[in-house]
Amino acid sequence: MTEGASNPKKTLDEMQHAWNSAAKVWNPKALASLYADNALFYGGRSGHSVGAAAIQAYFASYDGIIQSAVLDLIEQELVETSPETFVAQGLGAFSFVLAGGRQTQSVLRTTLVLSKLNGQWKIQLHHFSVTPEVPPLGDR
Repeated sequence: MTEGASNPKKTLDEMQHAWNSAAKVWNPKALASLYADNALFYGGRSGHSVGAAAIQAYFASYDGIIQSAVLDLIEQELVETSPETFVAQGLGAFSFVLAGGRQTQSVLRTTLVLSKLNGQWKIQLHHFSVTPEVPPLGDR
């Protein structure tokens, strides 16, 4: 995904479109190609994936479970930290088609850092998590 001058909203929209194109047919290799070679990734499974190969393995761990996914980034706040890097934080509404055609939905908190690397926008950091039901004050 190449782009000229910095326009975080447009770039985020294009990244969401590219992510959805790869996830619609659940293609781990195409999904991983959207991330920087040294990207940091916290997803829906335990563990931390570092680097494109580990991120591809993360997405591949859902083969046979997820048939298709669509992500709608909503309520995103954007902070441009340089002309070639910005942070997007908000919510992500997922629609999944799981094995057997079962359809589910989920809304997660999202943080993405996108950086322009060698003329292409890539996801440098991805952290999605469930919104806590109560503040995590150690009372549970």
